[in-house]
Amino acid sequence: MLKKRTVCLTGLLILLAGLFCTACGDKKESSDNLEGALTDIMASLYEKADLDAGFRESLDGFETVEITDDLESYILGTDEITYTEGVVSMPMMSSKAYQCVLLRVDEADVETAKQLLKDKADPDKWVCVSAETTLIESRGNVIFFIMSGKDEAYAMNTAFQNL
Repeated sequence: MLKKRTVCLTGLLILLAGLFCTACGDKKESSDNLEGALTDIMASLYEKADLDAGFRESLDGFETVEITDDLESYILGTDEITYTEGVVSMPMMSSKAYQCVLLRVDEADVETAKQLLKDKADPDKWVCVSAETTLIESRGNVIFFIMSGKDEAYAMNTAFQNL
């Protein structure tokens, strides 16, 4: 009799553990997906990032544009990444190296795309200046890729992680 109770209790505990793991897994997956247009997400990053006053003033000279075939290799360092949506924010003219990219890719391709960016991106592509920091992160199917000064890169990355 005691053996049957132990087996029943063990089975019940395994079932409950499975239900809790499934519920937690579903919740995490849906919270990692970023909804909305990438241009809107980029605007939100600039609003929420803890950027110094001088850099924030320079944002008037930035533009956020869709990544086209013509820009792809220059911005990403490669044309091997398949994405469904891509935007880059960069200054129209500046003496500082800076670009911030958001890419929406198939979730199955996120790690491959991140590795390609890591391998192919060129932080020395600007004339006379180099990006101090390169960061590549992701949330769900959106990749955040920035090459810039350290302070701006980490402030923007923190804003991305907090979305």
